[in-house]
Amino acid sequence: MFRNNLRPHLAVYFVMDLQEIQGRSALETARAALEGGITMLQLREKKAPIPQVLEQGRAIRGLCREYGVPFVVNDRVDLALLLDADGIHVGQDDIPGRLVRKLVGEQMFIGISASSPEEARVAMTEGADYLGVGAIYATRTKGDAGAPIGTSLIESIRSERPDMPMVGIGGIDRTNLEPVIRSGADGVAVVSAIAAQADPKQAAAELREAVRRAAG
Repeated sequence: MFRNNLRPHLAVYFVMDLQEIQGRSALETARAALEGGITMLQLREKKAPIPQVLEQGRAIRGLCREYGVPFVVNDRVDLALLLDADGIHVGQDDIPGRLVRKLVGEQMFIGISASSPEEARVAMTEGADYLGVGAIYATRTKGDAGAPIGTSLIESIRSERPDMPMVGIGGIDRTNLEPVIRSGADGVAVVSAIAAQADPKQAAAELREAVRRAAG
C-alpha cells in the first residue's frame, strides 16, 4: 500500500535494533519514536536469536500499523516475509534487488543502499523503489558504512532521476540534516539521533520539524 507513494514516508526514517537502551525496551523506544512523528521504521537486528526477532518484530510491526507508518526489515528477506513487512532494505552485499522482487512479489517495496554513482545506477536498474544514500557523514553506528561521501551523490541522482525516492543516511542528526534535504533527499535515516537520546519522542519530533524547515 505504500509502494507507489514512498517519498512522504521517507522524511524521518528510524533504523533500530532490539537492544535495550537506557532502561527502555525496543518496543518502548519504537512507540516513543512513533509518537514523536517518525515516518518509517526499519528493524535492523544482526545478533538476536530468530525467535526473539520474530516475537519483538511482530510487536513493533503492530505498532507501526497503529500509526500508519511503513515497517521495513533489513537484509533478511525471510524475516521480512514472516513479519509481513511493508518493505525490505538490502545492501550491496545482499541479495540483488531483482531477485528480492522475485521472492517478495509486487506489494512489498525494496530499498537499496548506494554509496557511489555506479551503485546507484545498478540499484535503480535492479528495481529499487527507493535509495538509501550514504554514509553522508562519519558514523560509528554501522561499522561497514565506509568513508563519508557528503551530499554530492544525492544531488547527481536527483538531477538524473527527479522522481527517485531517496533518503540520506550516516551520521545525520537535527543539527546537520539541512544540507542533506537541500541536496535533494526526501528525508534522513537515523539511528542514534533517536535511539540514544534520553527522550526518543522529543528527538523524533525535533527531527521531523527540522526536516520540514529544511524542505522549505
